Amino acid sequence: MGATMRQWTIERVRSVSGDAEADLLSLERLVVVEQSGSAGYDALQPDIILSFHDLCLARADDEWFMGQLAADGSLICWASYGPKLAEAIRGL
Repeated sequence: MGATMRQWTIERVRSVSGDAEADLLSLERLVVVEQSGSAGYDALQPDIILSFHDLCLARADDEWFMGQLAADGSLICWASYGPKLAEAIRGL
């Protein structure tokens, strides 16, 4: 999963999240986060995207962002859940 993710395997992600179908998604998609206090979006360049049924976590700039997949496959995130994957998973 990446150099800073060595202790996290997809099996561990599934175990911690309780989602046996959690999976890695392709990075070949538009990923944006809502701008606070406005109706606009900022583009993200994630290095990992994890899916958990209807929700996703995307890591960009060492922060985990939570969001949902749109009908076109893009990922619309609403907030950062911090730099720790375990904490972001708890936010699901």
